Amino acid sequence: MALLRSLSAQRTAISLVYGRNSSKSSSSVAVAACRSFHQRDRRRSTVITTGEGSASEFANGVNGVRYLHSGERPMQASTLVQPDLVAGETVKRSVKQQSSQEKSPSPAGSPQRDPLDVTFNDPIAAFKSKTTGELMRAYLVYMICSSEKLVEHNMTLMKWSKNILGQRLFTALMKATFYGHFVAGEDQIKIIPTLERLRSFGVKPILDYSVEEDITQEEAEKREVESSVSSAGDRKEEGSMPQYHVDKSFADRRYKVSSARTYFYLNEATCERNMEIFIKCLEAVSGATFGTGITAIKLTALGRPQLLLQLSEVIMRTRKYMEDMVGGQGNVLTHHKTIKDLEKYYASLGDNKDVKEFLNNVTSDKEGILHLFPWSGIVDEDSQLSDTFRVPDSQTGQMRRLISQIPPKEEEMFRNMIRRLNTIVKAAADLDVRIMVDAEQTYFQPAISRITLEMMRKYNKEKAIVFNTYQCYLRETFREVNTDLEQAKRQNFYFGAKLVRGAYMDQERDRAKSLGYPDPVNPTFEATTDMYHKTLAECLRRIKLMKDCDDDARKIGIMVASHNEDTVRFAIQQMKEIGISPEDKVICFGQLLGMCDYITFPLGQAGYSAYKYIPYGPVEEVLPYLSRRAQENKGVLKKIKKEKRLLLSEIRRRLLRGQWFYKPKGNYVPI
Repeated sequence: MALLRSLSAQRTAISLVYGRNSSKSSSSVAVAACRSFHQRDRRRSTVITTGEGSASEFANGVNGVRYLHSGERPMQASTLVQPDLVAGETVKRSVKQQSSQEKSPSPAGSPQRDPLDVTFNDPIAAFKSKTTGELMRAYLVYMICSSEKLVEHNMTLMKWSKNILGQRLFTALMKATFYGHFVAGEDQIKIIPTLERLRSFGVKPILDYSVEEDITQEEAEKREVESSVSSAGDRKEEGSMPQYHVDKSFADRRYKVSSARTYFYLNEATCERNMEIFIKCLEAVSGATFGTGITAIKLTALGRPQLLLQLSEVIMRTRKYMEDMVGGQGNVLTHHKTIKDLEKYYASLGDNKDVKEFLNNVTSDKEGILHLFPWSGIVDEDSQLSDTFRVPDSQTGQMRRLISQIPPKEEEMFRNMIRRLNTIVKAAADLDVRIMVDAEQTYFQPAISRITLEMMRKYNKEKAIVFNTYQCYLRETFREVNTDLEQAKRQNFYFGAKLVRGAYMDQERDRAKSLGYPDPVNPTFEATTDMYHKTLAECLRRIKLMKDCDDDARKIGIMVASHNEDTVRFAIQQMKEIGISPEDKVICFGQLLGMCDYITFPLGQAGYSAYKYIPYGPVEEVLPYLSRRAQENKGVLKKIKKEKRLLLSEIRRRLLRGQWFYKPKGNYVPI
């Protein structure tokens, strides 16, 4: 901790010496736009109830150094290499510029900035952070990933190799291939050289301790069923929704999932251990990234899944209750119902004590009702779920529960889960590290997002500490993001969102069809891309309006977490068109370690905020993770083909120039 305090003091000193200057416009046009923005948003809040929460240091004042010399100018949009150039010419120009930079390094202490080739066809920019040996290893790994049979049986082959070679030789083999390519190291000490090298080339980390239990399908199903049903039984009362109840056919949540880590509940002690691991991740990030790092966590690692299922169901039943009350689609924010409107709705029930008490507890603001319930109670360790979620029956006035009665022991388990999350977020705030809450299956997600939003409300008061993840393959993503943006604006807290395409598509479709509820997934890949771009464009529109209003644009921060070149280009073009620069720190980009280096590193070296999702953990314990990475690469053969081509081009260039023992040395400072 002494080391962490010392690093924190260094960050503070640096930011005092190299303070930022910001200029704010106050033109009449901006003021008019600001008024129009607030008036328009009051007229049309087309968003849903119980919004679910949301990633970047962009939404808060990061303590990192932007420029080491006050005279250094930020990179202008005109330095971008335009995408309409012929690809070959773009590469030649970019290679020439890079070669020139190699010959003429930046002055000592001055951070380097390169022009960006938005065709992402420059092998030098993509791989200048890697040794020639690492390039050869990457090419070998991608060659293996191109073999469908090898990938299909990769886990079996790894286990056979271990038995034949023994632990020591097997570990060496893994470090020379898959582990060395996709994983940063075995613990938070051994990953530091990787983090430092990334930073020197303009890239920041999102740390993830990627250890998983290698359990059989039977064991996974047994654990999930036992931990997803209350000791009082799986009650399917009137109005219950089938998607929020466990089904053995889909109890192994790893089914058809290649890109997301899965936790299966064993006991409370395991959840405590997961909390401690997440805190160690925070400490590792804080010690190596100077306030620019992020740690990823999963809520299913911190508690019993049954409680997330029950809370998700009560959230969705609340939305249905509100739709019945107002006589239409949407939520309270959409219809702007006031407490007086509710009193009129219940007027026929007369002088009912329970109804009066319910109305006294409704949460509202000057715009109208935000929630039926004091949702902040779910992150209050003294609140009981069973007592919170009750509504009056519109016909009889009797109070009825929207959540099944939860036994005291399970209420205690829920409080333990919230306590663990509070402990993690408080540690993140103390260490100046951000928390990214990963998205999970749709039957958990309403609860995960609701809890995340309440953590935002609690901790994101001066800067963003907590962020949520939105899966754009879902049909409701645009409305969900709009809801949460609206609540963040009304309640004045910092909002952050990581936008991803999603990890559970096949599983979600099969489960919906089997259990008889609407498919939550967009019908086509193109529809998902449209959803991603539409959601991103709306976030950028709001950021622009905040800038024009002289408001703090960093109250909204977006991570474009995508391996899709077109989406990355779309984000860059939108930023350019509406006047958002990388220095505004409201947009960042993220890709997995070992994937799409040709996107991440050119972005970071050009001055954009770029992240790598960094897994780490002991070799043997991350084998399930390595198996998923191989499976995922098999599914993106087109991207592998391009990366292999660029790798081969750079390997040839180095061999011809005699750079066999090239040592990467970067002079970039992450934005």
